[in-house]
Amino acid sequence: MTQEERVSRAEVRTQAQRERILAAAEACFTERGFHAASMAHIAETAEMSPGLIYRYFDSKSAIILAIIERQLELARAEIANLHDSVDLPHGIWETTLPREARSDGRMNPALYVEMSAEACHDPEIGAAVREADLILRTEFARWLGRSREQGGLGLTPAKARAAALMIQCLVDGLRVRQLREPDVDRALVKRALEEFLAPMLRPRD
Repeated sequence: MTQEERVSRAEVRTQAQRERILAAAEACFTERGFHAASMAHIAETAEMSPGLIYRYFDSKSAIILAIIERQLELARAEIANLHDSVDLPHGIWETTLPREARSDGRMNPALYVEMSAEACHDPEIGAAVREADLILRTEFARWLGRSREQGGLGLTPAKARAAALMIQCLVDGLRVRQLREPDVDRALVKRALEEFLAPMLRPRD
């Protein structure tokens, strides 16, 4: 085995271990809350020793920052795949109010609320959350403003920025609503999304 192959295998193993830890941490934070979930709990859930956890992350805050980064990558990939014929209201409804437990790597509402609360108290986490929000809003607005020929919706720059901000607020609110009202009328939510977003997504003001 060459040195390059050994390095490649080590990198793959490191990434797999990190993903295993992040999945365990998300489960613990969701079940126990950020402050009640210890590194020992995360290690137990990941079926690792606490010492091994610390080889990859030196604190719970470091784990949260990694979760934020992963969520940002997933969301950016979704934005990059948007096109002019996408049914945006349906997409928001389907991904924000899933019928089953999430299996696509996206954050569940309970974890979203935990991390949002921690962002209010930890300056580093707060800064990371604000930066991620701004990146996503900027890229989403850029897509909204592209012409139909370029795969966007053709909104004016001002309208694209406003729509991106309001949709971001809407998604945040739906996550909290799902947590507070798990039996919310899904059909009503879908209808409201279609009616609310239709005028906002029209190209002309």
